[in-house]
Amino acid sequence: MQQKNKNKLALGLALLSGAALAGGNDGSRQEGMLDVNGAQIHYVSQGSGTPMLLLHGYPLSGELFSRNRDALANAGYRVITLDHRGYGKSVAPDSDTGSIQTYAKDALAVMDQLNVPSAIIGGMSMGGPIVFEMYRTAPERFKAMVLIDTIANPTNVVEKALWGGMAQKAVTYGSQSLVGELLKDMLSGVTRLNKPGDAKFLGDIVKQASVAGDVAGAVALSERPDSLPTLGTITVPTLILVGVEDTVYPPPFAMKMQQNIAGSKMVLIPGAAHAAIYENAPFANRAILDWAKTLK
Repeated sequence: MQQKNKNKLALGLALLSGAALAGGNDGSRQEGMLDVNGAQIHYVSQGSGTPMLLLHGYPLSGELFSRNRDALANAGYRVITLDHRGYGKSVAPDSDTGSIQTYAKDALAVMDQLNVPSAIIGGMSMGGPIVFEMYRTAPERFKAMVLIDTIANPTNVVEKALWGGMAQKAVTYGSQSLVGELLKDMLSGVTRLNKPGDAKFLGDIVKQASVAGDVAGAVALSERPDSLPTLGTITVPTLILVGVEDTVYPPPFAMKMQQNIAGSKMVLIPGAAHAAIYENAPFANRAILDWAKTLK
């Protein structure tokens, strides 16, 4: 019993210090918890080389990028993912209300604690507005930018009602009640029909979120800043990825961003909906790596 307690204590200290290693002894994969702005933020860092920070959307976790880490890390990048407060394994304070600004501060603080002065920074869906906020706050932290199935526009009246409904449903019926609402847009019909394992994987991630996290994220999306004026200020290389079948933020939104970010590149991901980075990961990985080669 005493030895078990010692083992638990050792693991706890490693997690709190953000130094728990998972898989192998070469330090190529690091996983842990970081004390960030009153929250406990879970992160995974895999590989070595140019840092690439990827931020997930609502109400997912860093595991959205589980099919991207190996390919990107094996190509010479240090791939860092995190779970926003209230999602995945991260924990938010009980009083947390959530905002795009808060998530952006968290991500920058994670970079600080992992000794990453600058990185290729990408965001999927809700991760996009977070990336825009990070750029407005600290453009010097960006080597380049990746925008994945996301939007720069502020929320319109219809979308505000949608996020309000999501929050209310989570409060009334629990996080698991959002699975059906979200998966119909996350994955294409063909994938949901033929690859039920993909739907289960993303559904299980949705269930991991706390109700408070679901509500905070819905509020953050509903009140997100207008990032359209930011597009013209972006001077770093930018890649825009969007699933051809994305019904949440369809390709025209990506096209508008591409037209307003000087020198940016847009790639359409075939056979994929809103979670295109997961649904057609091989295509997305090739697109990212082909573009990233031009940065060196």
